[in-house]
Parts: sequence; structure tokens; C-alpha cells
Amino acid sequence: MSAITHAVIEAQLAKVVEPTLGRDLFSLQCVESITIHGSKVSLKLRLGYPANSVSLPLAQSINQALTALPGVDQVSVDIQWEVPASAAANSQQAIPQVKNIIAVASGKGGVGKSTTAVNLALALAAEGARVGILDADIYGPSQPQMLGVGQRRPEIVGPQGQQQMVPVSAHGIQSISMGYLVTEETPVMWRGPMVSGALQQLLMQTRWDNLDYLIIDMPPGTGDIQITLAQKVPVTGSVIVTTPQDIALLDAKKGIEMFRKVNVPVLGVVENMAIHICTNCGHEEHIFGAGGGERIARDYQTELLGSLPLNLSIREDADNGKPSVAANSDSAVSQKYREIARKLGANVWLYNLENQLMPEIEISDD
Repeated sequence: MSAITHAVIEAQLAKVVEPTLGRDLFSLQCVESITIHGSKVSLKLRLGYPANSVSLPLAQSINQALTALPGVDQVSVDIQWEVPASAAANSQQAIPQVKNIIAVASGKGGVGKSTTAVNLALALAAEGARVGILDADIYGPSQPQMLGVGQRRPEIVGPQGQQQMVPVSAHGIQSISMGYLVTEETPVMWRGPMVSGALQQLLMQTRWDNLDYLIIDMPPGTGDIQITLAQKVPVTGSVIVTTPQDIALLDAKKGIEMFRKVNVPVLGVVENMAIHICTNCGHEEHIFGAGGGERIARDYQTELLGSLPLNLSIREDADNGKPSVAANSDSAVSQKYREIARKLGANVWLYNLENQLMPEIEISDD
């Protein structure tokens, strides 16, 4: 008979907080098995978001908690992660080979939405996920420039009448954009129906390769593209990008209300250009105001995923075709993007958990 009981182990595990969501392991349904063999306890956990940065700290917390129990001399923790597909991923309108679709949007231009979208995509990939990005700004595509792919064109594959575009790979993510199909000097002079048709072609005629997340970089506003996306594609959720000033917040609220009207959950808010730190003296200044992202998140019962600084390197890296997360993965800015990406992935996991059954926990004595 083992000197350690499962009840004691479970009670101690319930005190361990998962670092991204701040919740106990059992409420997140991530404990797959608990095995007691004498004074050794072995656990298997499976998180539902890419967690390269937090797996080791979480394992250390579990080890510390369980070795504090009398009679426990050795703890083995195996932490894996797997991104679950949204409930709509198998629907008729779903995009093949894509588990979750995340729309990154803003109510107005100039708030750094595209830069945020590409860095979130790269950050999710850095955490271990398979990620794609679709540039849905038909009139002003910017992702080809930000990803540094130049004049590359997507490869066309498949038989006549069923042809698809192979997404262009850059910095470890898959991408597609209207910018790959026209030259930089060619303006897209289309009316609404043609723009909506182009978006549908980009969505449905791209051969994505087994994506955990497809990030859609939305154009600003609440027009044809946004309506087409909501009507034609099962979007898992959305992220709103804003800056702290009141004018930007007014437009961000319109974006949130739009997603609410089409039943797309808002998974969080990213506050961009929140603070400027002088490179000469280190003085901190809230040029565009303070606390706007937190206020709008609170007002709409969503979460502030994070605040990003007004930093020259963010703009320079994007202009040079190597966004911050790809340019310097160890920088403070890159780590902030990765923190935001983990929160976003974890929120997607929580949302998807609502449509899944409680898994069985295997408990055994060896």
C-alpha cells in the first residue's frame, strides 16, 4: 500500500497555479494521469496552447509542491501541449487544415494593427505552434513587406479548376496576401463585391499546411471585408488593437460591437504605443494617454492581453522585413509579444474547452 494517497496529491496539485491563466490545473482539465509508485509520483499534463516558455517553470512548481509532502521523494512531470480545434473547424464553411482562426482588427488605421498581427503570429510560432497569417487588407497589403519576402509569388498547385495557392513561408510561418499577386506600384481599384470575392479566394484557395492558428490581419473599419469574414468563415475569436487615446478607443469600441453583432468572441485587447521611454535619459511618458486599453477591456468584459511600448525598433524591424520577434527573440519587446501570444492561445483554449467533454483522469498505483 502506498504511503501517499491520491487525495493528498490532488489536494496539493490544486494549489499549483498554471502561470498564464492563473487557474488551478484541475479546473483547466489538463491533468491526464497521476501514478504513485512507492515514494515516486509521476504526472502527465496536457496544456491546450503552445507553451514552450512556461512548461519548465510549471514543472518546477509542481515538483516543489509535491516534494514538500511527507513520503514523496521523487516527482516526474511530463508536460505536453496540443492546440484543440474550434468546434466550427469541421463545419462546411471551415478552412481545411486550420484549427483556429483569429481576426486581429482595429476600428481605425495607424494603431499598429498589422505590426501587432505579424508579431503575434511569430510569437505563437516561437512558442511552438504551427501558424499562418492572411493579409486581408486587399487595398493596402503590408505583410509581404513586413515579412521581407520581396516579389515572391505563391506556387499554384492542383488540377485545372481545383487549383490552390501554396502559402509563402517566412520566418517559420505560412503567409498569403494580395501583395503577392500584384506589384507594389499596382493600386487595387475595386468596388466592394470584388474585394469580398478576393478575400474569399485568399481564404478558400490557399493550401494551408496543418495550422494551429490562422491569424487574419484585418483592414481597419467595419466594412465589406469584416462582414464577409463573419458570414463566410467560422472565426474562433478576435483581438482588438488600439492605442490609449480617446479617439482610438471610440473606434475600437465600434470594432468590438461589430464582432459582438456577428457572434465572434473578443478574446482580448492589445494596447499599442502605450508608453514612450526616452533612449537618452530613460524618462517614461504616456504620449497617447494612459490606461485606455484596460478601460475598454473592463467595459466590454474582456481581457487586456498586454501593453506594448512606443519603440523605434518595432517600426524599424517591420520596415526591414524582419519583425521584432524574428529579429531579436531575446529582446524585451519580443518577450512581451510572446507573453501576449501565450495569453491569446490560452484564451482560445478556454473558449474551446466549453465545447468539449471533461476528460477522464487516469489514476493508478504501481
